[in-house]
Amino acid sequence: MVLDELAALGRGGQIAGTSRLSGGEIADVWLITYADGTQVIAKTVTGAAPDLFAVEADGLAALRGTGYLATPQVLAVTERLLLLEALAPLGDSEQSWERFARDLAAAHRSTAGDRFGWPRDGYLGRLRQVNTWTTSGHQFFAEHRLLRYLSEPAVEQALTAADRGAIERLCDRLPEVIPAMPAVLTHGDLWAGNLVSQPSGRITVIDPAVSRTWAEVDLSMLWGSPRPPASARFFEIYQELNPSPLGWADRMPILHLREHLSVIAAYGPAAASTINQARDILAPFYHR
Repeated sequence: MVLDELAALGRGGQIAGTSRLSGGEIADVWLITYADGTQVIAKTVTGAAPDLFAVEADGLAALRGTGYLATPQVLAVTERLLLLEALAPLGDSEQSWERFARDLAAAHRSTAGDRFGWPRDGYLGRLRQVNTWTTSGHQFFAEHRLLRYLSEPAVEQALTAADRGAIERLCDRLPEVIPAMPAVLTHGDLWAGNLVSQPSGRITVIDPAVSRTWAEVDLSMLWGSPRPPASARFFEIYQELNPSPLGWADRMPILHLREHLSVIAAYGPAAASTINQARDILAPFYHR
């Protein structure tokens, strides 16, 4: 498939080799090497929505457009293929993570506004990410980042009526739990697997699910996912440069619930550990 798509773009000649890369949860990712030694990354997804790659390319452009975040250059986009600059990964270092903390803090700080959403819907994995504009961050997060998953068939199979009721009560009480904060441009899927350290010492971001929402949504993805030891000072430096309201660390699990629900929506009852994590977060919101 990937060779056919490259040929249709006029990039199918003089290919010396193709190798499939690991790590893609949704897409098949290929390293394409040409006879002259140049390399590109090609992404394909079987059965993808026709706008999936266009949305990803737009998100990368928006993040790069802040002037603070590095992204791979987009070389071509079709309904079936996304062609990107090939990156030269390097092992994570404390310096690269400290610089990324400064870059992300600056990107968040420079894009603050009062509207939550994005001009078009996007994707988190294969599922559509609803980005309808609203002036209330609490309404936006409740409706489009939590409640929207309750109608997914896999979630209906995996969660009980008590679980659903706890999510609804959390959403009702969200203004008590999360302080009012501005909307900023967020990457939206900011876990360590979507960060690539470069020989320049700078971390490049990939695979975004952008929208304008609370900065803490990005922080919660990094907080709730495995990180390399080199990231130890990331949160300290970020908080020095773009401080969150008091109690930010206590809010990280609640904001990370959105990621747990997206995983449950993708895998259903098979995501047993994620379901248990979600229930632990929701514990204060069950009827007793």
